[in-house]
Amino acid sequence: MKRGLLALVLAGLTTACSSALTPFPTAPRPLDAGANDPGARVAICYNAFKTSAEQLQKLAEQECLGGTIAERYDTDYRLDDCPILTPARATFLCRAKPK
Repeated sequence: MKRGLLALVLAGLTTACSSALTPFPTAPRPLDAGANDPGARVAICYNAFKTSAEQLQKLAEQECLGGTIAERYDTDYRLDDCPILTPARATFLCRAKPK
């Protein structure tokens, strides 16, 4: 009985932790005072150990609007908008597709 309960608890924790590691869109870091505005930006919180560069790129492409492509711009670990389990925030510029 105790082993079955322990297995159930561990399965629940595994599920909860894996969803906590799922990357998600967030606000990009504010531009520094006096910085030139690079244009439309999107940001994704992610865990660098669990999210591949390809997954991150795909999520950013989904966030960019109007048929634009996502170009990696910056990464920070400030925890302003990203929780401790997904501490990295990748910021992408949404650029027009080359013709």
